[in-house]
Amino acid sequence: MAVSKVNPKKAEQAKQPVPKTKKRPQTKTPAPKKSLAPYKLMLLVTVIPRNKADFYLDLLQSFEVNLQMEVSAFGTAAKAFGFLDADREKQALFSVIREDNAENALAALDEKFSSIRGGKGIAFTVPFSSMVGVLAYQFLSNKQ
Repeated sequence: MAVSKVNPKKAEQAKQPVPKTKKRPQTKTPAPKKSLAPYKLMLLVTVIPRNKADFYLDLLQSFEVNLQMEVSAFGTAAKAFGFLDADREKQALFSVIREDNAENALAALDEKFSSIRGGKGIAFTVPFSSMVGVLAYQFLSNKQ
């Protein structure tokens, strides 16, 4: 029989169970942030003849617009163009409106632009990218 020399340290190590390697805790990828605001806000810009500004301000208020600003403007069309018989004095309306009301407001404005005599204009919306302050958001979105 062949006798082999056994190292006592190796023999002890062989008797002890091999410790399991610790698994690293899995890091969960963060879920996309949910918007705390139930409605997104948009800036509705409307350019109209100055003498029709009050009418359009009242029309837009019916779509839960809480903040509007009027700015005087002048059109660039010259009287030299015979087919353009428009008033050069314009009014620009800046209104903060909820996204769910914006489409209906634009449709109503489009209908009024085509049906009111001398009431032609343009309207478009620009989305807000952020809002600072819960109270400001609640006021602008018409939510308590």
